[in-house]
Amino acid sequence: MDEIIDLIIFDCDGVLIDSEIISANMLIHELEKIGINIDRSYVARHFLGRSYPTVFSTIRSDFGVELPASFEDQYRDQLLKAFDEGLEVITGVEQILREVKKPWCVATSSSLPRAEKSLELTGLRGLVGDRLFTASMVERGKPAPDLFFHAAKQMNAAPERCLVIEDSLNGIRAARAAGMRVWRFTGGSHMKGQHIDEADDIKSDLQFDDFSVFSTLIEQNLL
Repeated sequence: MDEIIDLIIFDCDGVLIDSEIISANMLIHELEKIGINIDRSYVARHFLGRSYPTVFSTIRSDFGVELPASFEDQYRDQLLKAFDEGLEVITGVEQILREVKKPWCVATSSSLPRAEKSLELTGLRGLVGDRLFTASMVERGKPAPDLFFHAAKQMNAAPERCLVIEDSLNGIRAARAAGMRVWRFTGGSHMKGQHIDEADDIKSDLQFDDFSVFSTLIEQNLL
């Protein structure tokens, strides 16, 4: 693969904003109310990088429980309230987005309203502008490559000349399926205390846990 890249594609939750820990805790809490008990390891293993429909279909499949029709809206409402109170940008991200010399965009499994709200709360919405792409814009979400293909097309970049920054295994799978280089960010709060594993058949090209070294990594590996 050519070392030179034309586009950096950032995931949002767990990469730009420290939201995954809030989302995981809220999902655990809301499911507990209806008698379904899961932990953060289960969330990390099954749900990171997945869209809401996939999350809820997995719960139905694994636990044999049909979630109440009101569950999704209630979960979303409670999550947005929690975001209002405690959502933060990942340390160093804003500076990187302002200073990185490569073209970049954001591609997330979140719904468009949630992604826009999250970016607004963390002060990144204006910076991202129209470079925001969500799973609702494609037929299949991660781990399918559709979202990354869509982002690359909209940004006029060839897939093989893109670098994806992801935190989840499903995101890594999606990037690999798209033929893109992928680095894994492991510095989000949801990664603390968790075993940072990668499946034998799907590995990132590089792992890092601090955006203060991002520019140096770009210079050392891709220029």
